[in-house]
Amino acid sequence: MAIFAETITVEALESDPYPIYQRLREETPVAFVPAINSWLATRWEDVNIVSNNPAIFSAEDDDAPVVRHFGSPAIIHTDGAVHKELRKGLAAHYMPAKVASYIEELARPIAKQHIERFRHAGQAELMSEFFEPVSVLCLAKTFGLGEIGSDVLMDWFHGLAMGAINFGRDPERTKICDDTKAQIEAVLDPILTRLETEADNSPLSHLLRHSMPEGQVRSRDFILPSVYVTLLGGMQEPGHGAANTLFGLLQNPAQLATLRDDPKSWITRAVQEGVRWIAPIGTQGRSPVEDFEVGGIVVPKGASISSVLASANRDPAVFDHADEFDMSRKPSTIASFGFGPHFCAGKWFANAQMEIMLDVLFEMLDDIRLVPSSQPEFFGWEFRAPTSFKVTFAAK
Repeated sequence: MAIFAETITVEALESDPYPIYQRLREETPVAFVPAINSWLATRWEDVNIVSNNPAIFSAEDDDAPVVRHFGSPAIIHTDGAVHKELRKGLAAHYMPAKVASYIEELARPIAKQHIERFRHAGQAELMSEFFEPVSVLCLAKTFGLGEIGSDVLMDWFHGLAMGAINFGRDPERTKICDDTKAQIEAVLDPILTRLETEADNSPLSHLLRHSMPEGQVRSRDFILPSVYVTLLGGMQEPGHGAANTLFGLLQNPAQLATLRDDPKSWITRAVQEGVRWIAPIGTQGRSPVEDFEVGGIVVPKGASISSVLASANRDPAVFDHADEFDMSRKPSTIASFGFGPHFCAGKWFANAQMEIMLDVLFEMLDDIRLVPSSQPEFFGWEFRAPTSFKVTFAAK
């Protein structure tokens, strides 16, 4: 009789991974899943070991979908000096003090402008009309791509995602990703040409020039894989995390009322709980540099193993009533932004953006309710969020 991990399909993971993670944590917390050609580590303890020990579990994995589709060196799949070089080139603009200096002026007007477009209609589809466009525009404007429209940017991250989730080597997903990269490179070409001769203060410019000798810039082949990673994660995570948080609040009217009564005290805790409960980015990929035992199982050298951050966030050994949304739970470390040297450098940018999006939403709209006949349907295990989010409301 096949063990449970051998029966798991990509389709089942994308539909709802949480029951799968629960059973894996209970039965085989470190298990090889043939459908994705990867091991999954699902308990908090094992996820921490795999993600937080780069000397044993390398981020460099040539078989990872991101590497196969985006190329190398990609910032999330490289270690050592190259990783530090790329991270320093990107991170400076997204550190806490820097984010605090510009995030209100950046994000709040964009969020308000989008709500103004539908606030008098009494209904909206929040993913396409609010969460995703606000998220992509905020990242683009900080990154150095401020003139590109939200529709194009949303197509970019949906197209790039097809490559990043393509564990099954689906040729259709490969084509979508390749076509998207070609579109991005066509837009980036004149921007990079300008930045190669005229520096500005954008992360894209900094990535080209940071720590380089005077008058020299990095090659496009060197930076483009990390540009793709940044566009994908940076554009989708805040919007999807805010949507996941709102869904949790709407399932718990008493908590929503508490937040509305005192947003300053509760908005940060609500967002942290939202991205714990449904992590918008589900895994960190690694590969052991030698045969190594974790969770009582020997994972062979060179294998792909995913630290399932979304599962660690639901581990009952760490979180009481872990499957429930509860913004009143005691603040603690969550796995959503990863562990170790590859801890998400955009955490503070993403958190601030999510808080502003929800604050503006509650400020401008009253009596937000899910449409009973069109409940949000979630999709994904690498990236998880509603595919649509229809609500009604009374505008203030």
